[in-house]
Amino acid sequence: MTLAIETFKNADLSHGWRPGNNAGGATLFKALGHPLTAPKGHALIADLAKAGPVAIYDPSGTIGNFHAYYDLSRLDVAGYFVQRIEDLDAVFLGHDAQPVNAMKNSRAKSVLVLAFDAQKTLPSISHVFPDGARIATLDDIRLPDDMLTNKSNYLDPLNFATNFALMREKKGANGVDGIHTRVASANYWGLHGADNPELWLCLFGEKGEQLAEWRETLPCAGAPFAIDSAEVRNRFGLDDFTGSLFIHAVRIKGHDVVKYALDMYGENGLALSCSHDANAWPADYYAGMPAGDADERVTLFVQNSHPMPIPPRTVGLNIMGAQDVSWYEDEIPPFGTRGIPVESLLPHAKWPDQIEVVAGRYFVRPRYEVKREGGQRRIAHANVERTDLKPNPEIAKLEKHMGKGYIMPLPILPRDHFATVMLPTPMARDEHEMPLRAEMIDATGEIVSTKFLGRIPRRESVEVDIEAWMKEEALKLPSGYGHVEFLYDFRDGGDGNGWLHALGRFEQKSSGHRAETIFGAHIYNTAVIYKDEPQSYTNKPPGLTTRLFLRVAGPALENGALDTLCHLIYPASTPWHPKSSTMLILHDAEGKPVAETKVEIACGGSFHWRLSEMFSREDRERMGGAGYVIIRDTTCRLFGFHGMVNGDKSFCLDHMFGF
Repeated sequence: MTLAIETFKNADLSHGWRPGNNAGGATLFKALGHPLTAPKGHALIADLAKAGPVAIYDPSGTIGNFHAYYDLSRLDVAGYFVQRIEDLDAVFLGHDAQPVNAMKNSRAKSVLVLAFDAQKTLPSISHVFPDGARIATLDDIRLPDDMLTNKSNYLDPLNFATNFALMREKKGANGVDGIHTRVASANYWGLHGADNPELWLCLFGEKGEQLAEWRETLPCAGAPFAIDSAEVRNRFGLDDFTGSLFIHAVRIKGHDVVKYALDMYGENGLALSCSHDANAWPADYYAGMPAGDADERVTLFVQNSHPMPIPPRTVGLNIMGAQDVSWYEDEIPPFGTRGIPVESLLPHAKWPDQIEVVAGRYFVRPRYEVKREGGQRRIAHANVERTDLKPNPEIAKLEKHMGKGYIMPLPILPRDHFATVMLPTPMARDEHEMPLRAEMIDATGEIVSTKFLGRIPRRESVEVDIEAWMKEEALKLPSGYGHVEFLYDFRDGGDGNGWLHALGRFEQKSSGHRAETIFGAHIYNTAVIYKDEPQSYTNKPPGLTTRLFLRVAGPALENGALDTLCHLIYPASTPWHPKSSTMLILHDAEGKPVAETKVEIACGGSFHWRLSEMFSREDRERMGGAGYVIIRDTTCRLFGFHGMVNGDKSFCLDHMFGF
């Protein structure tokens, strides 16, 4: 059963652009479902229910979203009134829509106006309301003004830069055998001119109970910050917990998306993972979560992102392409978190099976954890499976003007230390096949081999094992590392939709520790534009520059701390500059540059590096205990992957983000 709210309407940039490139992201559901708003909303409806008949006035089509949160059936509805003639065919709770100027003759003692900023329009039409009626509006449930960037337009997306993070904290016995999580980012809003931004934070436990609420002052513009579960535990005197951290960036400018890196660490180094922000718009479906190997157990973490429960048999799992859904039988409380063992619903699923998650718009992009019999843990995330995309015959014609067109790049990590396996993943409900080829490319940009994968049916999982591929064709990768590009290939026909995804699974040979990451294709480094590609995060397309954020593991590498790794790829749909002009800029805890290094990456190639190799000990000491690297290039668009290496014991990897 899908929650009847609008969270995201995929739109190309002709409908308008805003920072974060989320032209289709809805704000109303965030405003109605905010943890501070929900108690006010329930109290408002309870109060109106005691006051007699209520006329509902819906000037802009808000009633469906509001009813999903606050159940208007509790009211004695005296009529349903609208402003727009085109809404007069609507029916709500058995009441036919009437024009607002018919309200005066209703029996209503109160009027519920489903609008924020209502005083902009109500005074001019107040004479059509019943005489003496109480007028309640959504302004009665507003957040405090000091949390708003734009006080005059409540539903401005900048007022609701929110997100959720999975937080797990287990103290352990000796300080290093527990499990901890850390949210890391930087005050990028200050770089856009925000004077005094801060975070409003609320931590919910597994049952949805509020464990802590606080405000976190953000550091100066560009400076990094971190929220560590162990510090939160100590600060508020908490026991072990697994739950959701609700993050609301307030009084911001320039960017309405809360972006962060999410690290898990502990268990004497066996628990080490990195992931990133959860995508704040709950979706109908998610995909890209693989089943585990025989020695692995997979747990899906569902974070209810609303102030109402998820009903039983609403969350479901099925193997990609199968029709039978296995339903989770229990209710999940408001803002609650539930770890669901995948084998409890799909006992026969095994790698490389891919799992589709039925979500019903109840939760943000979920994390999953894989635990091996040897004790190693890793977390990763599924991705949004689109419901609006259809096969697009234009994609097959892009080659004439856009060369390779859509490119899905994944790294081949240095083969001396890592094994790399890849898995193309369907990521749209109407994606019944994927006509693909894979190109193996050395760091120098040399294409080592091309493999036609055919028209992969939705139900099939085609594993691309780099070591097996190289052995089969007696290949050599001269640089020892590189990347693979998954590309549409229509030589045998087939359809594409532009939402091509692939998952990479990487294993450290010395330890058996693994990491997974998934991402989608884009068009890279062309002067011509197709829809919103080449994509930009800071302006309209084409996006032809790079600004990536790399959080670092710390400066004291010689004393056994983690090292930071990065794998940069220079994909090009059409020939571009022969070499990149890439600056690696090390920043300190105040966001100030302390050192920089220039590197050149061959067009179509890649560059794998570690912090300890690119910056001297003196540079890292100037960085201090907290800092980050900005990867900046004004000549081309790069794609990157970041991670940490814990010697020969464990590592982590995920794709990077920019702001």
